[in-house]
Amino acid sequence: MAYILSLTAQMRHLLCAAIVISSYLQLNVVKTDTVKKLLHFWLKVRGNEIMRVILMTGKGGVGKTSVAAATGLRCAELGYKTLVLSTDPAHSLADSFDMELEHAPRQVRPNLWGAELDALMELEGNWGAVKRYITEVLQARGLEGVEAEELAILPGMDEIFSLVRMKRHYDEGEYDVLIIDSAPTGTALRLLSLPEVAGWYMRRFYKPFEAVSAALRPLVEPLFRPVAGFSLPTKEVMDAPYEFYEQLVELEKVLTDTTTTSVRLVTNPEKMVIKESLRAHAYLSLYNVGTDLVIANRIIPDSVQDPFFQRWKDQQQQYRHEIHENFRPLPVREIPLYSEEMCGIAALERLKDTLYDDTDPAQVFYKENTLRVVQQGNDYSLEVYLPGIPKSQVELSKSADELNIRIGNHRRNLVLPQALAALNPSGAKMEEDYLKIRFASAS
Repeated sequence: MAYILSLTAQMRHLLCAAIVISSYLQLNVVKTDTVKKLLHFWLKVRGNEIMRVILMTGKGGVGKTSVAAATGLRCAELGYKTLVLSTDPAHSLADSFDMELEHAPRQVRPNLWGAELDALMELEGNWGAVKRYITEVLQARGLEGVEAEELAILPGMDEIFSLVRMKRHYDEGEYDVLIIDSAPTGTALRLLSLPEVAGWYMRRFYKPFEAVSAALRPLVEPLFRPVAGFSLPTKEVMDAPYEFYEQLVELEKVLTDTTTTSVRLVTNPEKMVIKESLRAHAYLSLYNVGTDLVIANRIIPDSVQDPFFQRWKDQQQQYRHEIHENFRPLPVREIPLYSEEMCGIAALERLKDTLYDDTDPAQVFYKENTLRVVQQGNDYSLEVYLPGIPKSQVELSKSADELNIRIGNHRRNLVLPQALAALNPSGAKMEEDYLKIRFASAS
């Protein structure tokens, strides 16, 4: 049994299936109750087939890396094969574990691995053909080799490929739990919105342009290269962006599946931090990404009686109340301000015990319903969960089968279900933190 549990999830499934089938075909050798026991164990293992994904995010400096590391420790302690992956450009996961980490997962302790994303390695592996083509173009325009290679890496590409890494681990199924120590909320939200935004441009512009390019290349290339000094993009180069987009589409399905993926917001009892966390919660809901837990970190303990901290403690009491009220019905867990920094396994063990005690951090603590369609006679209501957002900040527009929802600089292009695509929006209102958009027939 210990050997079976040490295997990867996919290998366990295959092994158990083979045992069950073999037993079934040899009933004269293996007793029926043994087959039933093996089948029961196989089904139990199959129940954990899908990797659990937990994204830790919050304003920079709130302690999300320590919380991610402590969560990984508890998951490993419960027997889950766990990977804690830092996608924050300013890595500190290695400092938290107090050991060297690199791009490839490195074992921290039994059942626990850690890794810090090297975005350049991801970019070379997934975007190499495009990078080489852009380098060729820049060199043809007179730039030196090193300068051309540096400029061939487009701004933001390092962040984008953290999503590719996440998707690859999910597909491989090597781990039971994947914990993402993500970038601060602003960057994390841009990443989580990328599948939606990329889809809008790919559907409207890229695929038509790719088809035209493929048709004209054989005719134009002989004339183009002598004049420009470089070739038109090959099929490999043209295919790479769309293949990448297809990966993002699949990743979006993972991110928006609240049974497997959750965001955990780490915050501090401070006014600015709480406001950013509330906005992040609303924007995550806009992109249909569920939050299952809020973690209030660095609360001054009652044992601190120094008069210097009294005003700070009084303010924290007020903000603690606001956190519980404003994020309701999300569960909130509180972590005290420790007397030492959270660095090293011993410190993380204390944090882990305080945060989770005897509970399982891999569970979904709260399942948010961020998007729903309600039928009302012949009409429909599309309801989007946007906690804390007033209706005055929401802009709506519809084009064909897409509904555009914009809040500040965050926009979602929602492809409507077929039942709603043929109808016209007839009004909208905010009610119980849901933006309720009514759709009715033209008649």
